[in-house]
Amino acid sequence: MRRADRLFRIVEYLKARREVVTADTLASELAVSPRTIYRDIAVLSTSGVPIVGEAGVGYLLDKDYLVRPIMFDVEELDALALGAQMVESWGDQAIAKAARQAIDKITAALPETSRNEIQASAIFSLPSRGKRALEIDFASLRRAIRIKHFVEFQYTTEEGLQSQRRVRPLCLAFFAPVWLLTGWCETREDFRNFRLDRMQTMQIRDELFHDESGKRLQDYQEQMENTCAVARAS
Repeated sequence: MRRADRLFRIVEYLKARREVVTADTLASELAVSPRTIYRDIAVLSTSGVPIVGEAGVGYLLDKDYLVRPIMFDVEELDALALGAQMVESWGDQAIAKAARQAIDKITAALPETSRNEIQASAIFSLPSRGKRALEIDFASLRRAIRIKHFVEFQYTTEEGLQSQRRVRPLCLAFFAPVWLLTGWCETREDFRNFRLDRMQTMQIRDELFHDESGKRLQDYQEQMENTCAVARAS
């Protein structure tokens, strides 16, 4: 978590509570050390945030203190609106709905002038006939990546060859109009990229996989970086 995000979270956490909050409690909530919390509290106090208390006792935020609303400039608002539309155009229904809800939440929290800006955005991402139809459940695949479930599916290559795969799904990447799944293929014992529009009969297994050296997304990224470095040196 970035320091700016952590400072904001400390203020929000204190504001939501009437009782004194110890540095240990804040440290546990934010997964940092109490020493880091002491430094963050000092920064907030120096910047004018009315926090009372001291190390070893705890901290309390003045109940009348108002947290400044999030502010975006016009370019940032355009980027948010466009990003949400692109998710709606190219993602599955569940993530499209989440994108709309996220924009609604942001819009509701904006001052009226900024709210008008985001609603009047003149940048659009429209649904395209180039979007590839999928036979698999995109939302289920996203959840499998997040929760680390093995997936099995039938895959068809560009040449029409079919094979059954068992994969540790690691990430999804979008190269318009194609979505790719990157994973560690247990069948081939190596990293592979699979086009979602060539996957059929996908099943999410109950079995979970655990990060293993050489089979993680980090390992794949390092492999790609090394390959690119060798290519540049050639």
